[in-house]
Amino acid sequence: MLTTLLEWFLHLDRHLAVLAADYHILVYVLLFAVIFVETGVVVMPFLPGDSLLFVTGALAAKGLLSLPVLIPLLIVAAVLGDIVNFAIGSMFRDRIKNGYRLRFIKAEHIAHTERFFERHGPKTIVLARYVPIVRTLAPFVAALGSMRYSTFLSYNVLGGTLWVVSLTVAGFAFGNIKWVNENLTAVILGIIVLSLVPGIVAWLQERSRSRRSNPSA
Repeated sequence: MLTTLLEWFLHLDRHLAVLAADYHILVYVLLFAVIFVETGVVVMPFLPGDSLLFVTGALAAKGLLSLPVLIPLLIVAAVLGDIVNFAIGSMFRDRIKNGYRLRFIKAEHIAHTERFFERHGPKTIVLARYVPIVRTLAPFVAALGSMRYSTFLSYNVLGGTLWVVSLTVAGFAFGNIKWVNENLTAVILGIIVLSLVPGIVAWLQERSRSRRSNPSA
């Protein structure tokens, strides 16, 4: 099963092109579901996000999908996904504050996230859209950190709109370029690697700070 998922992921352009040709309307439903689940279910961060948006834009450039339909549809999916994710995080936060103990979430973690999102919350919600895994965890952690829902919602809409528009339009703009068209799998892998870079840099910086503050560790 893992091999099948990896093969589907690496050749996203081929599979979506076949589906778009044979099941036009169903493809829109599938794309909505993938983006919604990838952003809305905290345990599903491995689903394609950035690469999927780019490929849909590239297929729209070939006339297999409609960009005016894709953009609003996927913005709604991305925004609703984060809303659901935030609601799940709020449920966990309330249960913890009422004394319910969860194995992997402690009261001090919530206190830390509250301080973090007071300082960086809005910026994090927008920028996290472009970082795999972080994109899925950010709404959940924002809720744990007691971010105001009105603040979260406004930046959720902004981030979701920028994310969907920028990547689908990029796919549409470059999808008809011969080299991109012939090497779309390589382009997808490049997008994945580039999207992972901010997370890796942040992890290295955090590790460096931890070593400086605790040299004996």
